[in-house]
Amino acid sequence: MYKHILVATDGSKLSEMACTKAINLALQLGSDLTIVNIIPKLKHSLFEGTISIPGKQKEELKKKIEDSAHTVVLNAQKHAEKAGVYAKTLVVKSSVVSEGLIKTAISKKADLIVMASHGRNGINRLLLGSETLQVLTHSKIDVLVLR
Repeated sequence: MYKHILVATDGSKLSEMACTKAINLALQLGSDLTIVNIIPKLKHSLFEGTISIPGKQKEELKKKIEDSAHTVVLNAQKHAEKAGVYAKTLVVKSSVVSEGLIKTAISKKADLIVMASHGRNGINRLLLGSETLQVLTHSKIDVLVLR
């Protein structure tokens, strides 16, 4: 059925649940598994056009974000290995998280994207947006959303 599953994680409890489901599905189907964390590219200033971040602080912040992302995917990879599933890991930088996730799935030839939804609605969805909704709307690859 699905030969290559790509699961998105940000280290949250919900995304850890999505990883567990993706690992179990990969185990049952004998699928390849890729675990990805999409991190935002930092703008030139914290709030474009307002507060500027000095170069050294910006580099420290970038490193901290990247280190955290690598830790998240490596922890998920260990979880997969304990379950008997070999998983590749990726940390991808993208200005738009949903776009980065879809492009990564395409480039890795995944045929299923697994991700969690934080279940925001109403004003929170309007203010915060929904990466999950963007992936569902724009992906030509099947998407499994867990809540």
